[in-house]
Amino acid sequence: MGARGIAVLGSTGSIGRTTLEVVSAFPDRFKVVALTAHRSADVLLEQARRHRPKLAVLVDGELEPPRLLKGTRVATGWDAVLEAASHPDVEIVVNALVGAAGLEPTLRALAAGKRLALANKESLVVGGPLVMRALKENAGELIPVDSEHSAVFQCLAGASLESVRRLVLTASGGPFRDRDPMDLAGVTPDEALRHPTWNMGAKITVDSATLVNKALEVVEAHYLFGIAYEQVDVVIHPQSIVHSLVEFRDGSVLAQLGRPTMALPVLYALTYPERLPFDAPSLDLAQVGTLSFEPVPPGRFPAFELGREAALRGGTAPAVFNAASEGAVAAFLAERLAFNEIPEVIRDVMGGHAVEDVTDLEVVRRADAWAREAARTCVQQRSGKTKRLA
Repeated sequence: MGARGIAVLGSTGSIGRTTLEVVSAFPDRFKVVALTAHRSADVLLEQARRHRPKLAVLVDGELEPPRLLKGTRVATGWDAVLEAASHPDVEIVVNALVGAAGLEPTLRALAAGKRLALANKESLVVGGPLVMRALKENAGELIPVDSEHSAVFQCLAGASLESVRRLVLTASGGPFRDRDPMDLAGVTPDEALRHPTWNMGAKITVDSATLVNKALEVVEAHYLFGIAYEQVDVVIHPQSIVHSLVEFRDGSVLAQLGRPTMALPVLYALTYPERLPFDAPSLDLAQVGTLSFEPVPPGRFPAFELGREAALRGGTAPAVFNAASEGAVAAFLAERLAFNEIPEVIRDVMGGHAVEDVTDLEVVRRADAWAREAARTCVQQRSGKTKRLA
């Protein structure tokens, strides 16, 4: 069997870089065919020089002609990302894009019959019905890359949905899990980006601090595994060793454990159903010593509760929740919004939205655009109030 062609969408981000490290460990198994980046031209160029893809895409910007690579076609713009997702020489698409923009490439990859290694949870959050329809109508397959959903996927191992009592997703609780909620107004972006166990991108790290990320993962689990929201629980697990658990109707529980590295779920998604030998540090439970779990404290993570509410409302509500969160987090990282105002912006935006059924991509785009504009307005209004009070 020859090397399988890989497209890495979002290759310059955290998951994208990890994917390329994994692929480099198996040169006889994988060949990088396409890479895409948003703005990080220098990193993309370095990756292209090393991996020699047939296609390198920079969405926003240009690579100067002298820097172009022999044998690599360089393209710009969003259409080129969609081309990468459906490239005829690609067998596996790793969607490591951040945010709702990942939905369209997800649909394109599935329509083209690719194996989709999905790290972009927002694809399912904002367009779950569309993704599941694309899976049903085409020859593509979807393997989750999120550590929690990879864990559930492995624990289920072909078990029927009827045999499952509930899924339990674990959350580290983020850097502020032990801080007094009244003490979070002055949290800085630097503080929020110091995750206690995982090394991730800025957006997802802040989402871990607010537990928005876990709310998105609840929606993701609902669609991936066809399970009711009432059967998806979340617990705080500070050590980030147990990635998820599945409780079966006979009372038995299976859990997937591992050190907090994304390399393992990436490798599993690329090689499933095989497990290849990989130079990863062994998990020494005696050294870890303690694995602790606790419930999510009611009222402690209001953004998480809003995400649960959006999930139950269904339709475009999760897309609006996600877009409002993205807008609020961007404002926080730009120091235009206080950390404890993130859930307030989300709540305000959700409160003004009339939910629609997700029937096509245009419905999602419309809801997403509306929510982003509503979030911008909320941030501006709060910024104005802060200035008047100063």
